[in-house]
Amino acid sequence: MSAHTNPEGGTAATGGTTARRPWPRRAAGAVAGWLAPEVPLARVAAFRILIYAFLVLDVTWVRASVIPHGYVPDLYQPTWLARAVHLPPFGPQVGTALLWVILLGCAAGIATTLWGRWQRTTGWVVAAAFWVWMLNSQGYGYVSHDHLALMVAVTVLPTVGAATLRDGDASQAAGWALRCVQLGVVATYVGSAVLKTLRAGTPAGWANSAVFVWAIMRRGSALVTWTLNYPWLLILGQWALLILEFLSPIVLWLRGRWLYLAVAVFVAFHAMTFAAIGIHFLPTVICWAAFLPLERLPFLARLRRAA
Repeated sequence: MSAHTNPEGGTAATGGTTARRPWPRRAAGAVAGWLAPEVPLARVAAFRILIYAFLVLDVTWVRASVIPHGYVPDLYQPTWLARAVHLPPFGPQVGTALLWVILLGCAAGIATTLWGRWQRTTGWVVAAAFWVWMLNSQGYGYVSHDHLALMVAVTVLPTVGAATLRDGDASQAAGWALRCVQLGVVATYVGSAVLKTLRAGTPAGWANSAVFVWAIMRRGSALVTWTLNYPWLLILGQWALLILEFLSPIVLWLRGRWLYLAVAVFVAFHAMTFAAIGIHFLPTVICWAAFLPLERLPFLARLRRAA
């Protein structure tokens, strides 16, 4: 058997063997495979139900300010994106109608996931309504960066199409949607670390500051007020947080137990901040589920075996 060089730079072997693809194509294929891995459709179906169920909680508790905003339209200062789409302030009646569109859309989204049809239609309705809801909400002051991954999730889930809890087939569309959510989760932490650095001038400038002291004095619970007597401990905590945020992209390449450990660390961190200063970050915490093999949950596995 002999080999010769093909015109594109790869090596082709005679005798029936397949020619090796040029390295740019191999690299592009590897990137595409990473961005859109094949994952079970049941995983994205379970994630879809989780997201739509959480949206109900989000619009009725976490970001429930849209309807009250209708009484003070003069305070509306739209974000760049809201200005780009010419989104005006709206009154409480419109806010109430929008709330019901989201609630009914989420219920329909869960139902269609269980049914196996109309998932794109209900998904796009929920995505559009929730984007309008959030753009209005963010026009009255604080921009919720903890919603980044959630906004990505509601946008990409309709692109997957039909997926049920019983569906064991693998899909690149499902993998791409979940990867987008994963990137949104990681971007939340990296963006936070970068913003801290920009505001303080250097990473050390923020990590050695009194941010934790200020936060605990302002809204700290009895569980952490004792740490004010040990400022060095709070400095260590700030360094740990900054390092954790900068290193968060590593989770995109972890697998198995190491991935589960990383997810547990981040979720535990948010549980600690909620217990310490009342900040929960639930929208991001929910989206960590995009890293997990939800289809392996015992009741879902039994459901597929029974199908």
